[in-house]
Amino acid sequence: MESAHFTEITLEVDGTAHTVRVDNRVTLLDLLRERLGVTAPKKGCDHGQCGSCTVLLDGRRATSCLALAVAHDGAEIVTAAGLGNADALHPIAEAFLEHDGFQCGYCTPGQICSAVGMLDELKAGQPSFVTADLDGVPELSDAEIRERMSGNLCRCAAYPNIVAAIHDAHPHGAAR
Repeated sequence: MESAHFTEITLEVDGTAHTVRVDNRVTLLDLLRERLGVTAPKKGCDHGQCGSCTVLLDGRRATSCLALAVAHDGAEIVTAAGLGNADALHPIAEAFLEHDGFQCGYCTPGQICSAVGMLDELKAGQPSFVTADLDGVPELSDAEIRERMSGNLCRCAAYPNIVAAIHDAHPHGAAR
């Protein structure tokens, strides 16, 4: 008999299907890290303010610390670890390495997922707060990158290098 406080859900995480019974109060971040051993998303603030836990949830970037796991039964989750591997890095990850877009590296998985998601948003023509022409496809300016990445904090202040990495990876950014 299913307890009122637990629910069985199925998720696909980085290409692997998982069926787990979870407490209805468990966040997606805690499920990923503590139950499934997926440690790419980091627990930074646990309030959705730093972006260290950013993943791609059904193709859109999301802060996993604010998402209840039970609300995403059947979802596809891609973490930074699922965007590539040691033999074939994702173009965003390659650009981060080339441009030294990290220092301590704690925020890097969230930054990479957010960069992939924001480039997909840009490609789809979704405007941001700084987009001048709301009817056209937004240009990838420094202001657009900074605005779209503003939910991802880097305590080491590697922002100029992150912006350069995203510019460099732009033609390839939406490809997975």
